[in-house]
Amino acid sequence: MACENETVKKIFRALDSKKAKDIMVLDISTLTTMADYFIIATGGSDRQVKALCDHVEETLAKEEIFPGNKEGYRTGEWVLLGYDEAIVHIFQSEPREFYNLERIWKDAAEVDMSAEKTED
Repeated sequence: MACENETVKKIFRALDSKKAKDIMVLDISTLTTMADYFIIATGGSDRQVKALCDHVEETLAKEEIFPGNKEGYRTGEWVLLGYDEAIVHIFQSEPREFYNLERIWKDAAEVDMSAEKTED
């Protein structure tokens, strides 16, 4: 299924434009009330994870959309940004593999974001 949510599209494009790896969007709306979407991405280092986080925040702030919470920024291993309809998880490779949110939330539908992907 393609994504209809404009905030999620903006988050995806922000991550993609800064070369986040393995970006995945999961529709969790039928599984929980905490949010409608999980956006999961990987950065290559703590600096890239922080840069990805900063870029998402800056991009959405232009639209006056601000996270309700932000966790993990100091270490840059796993940063969580909580927006009303989406929770953004930006990991380094090892923590992403260890926590494996994709497996934990395997009942969530993966959202097709191919239309939002930028050319390499």
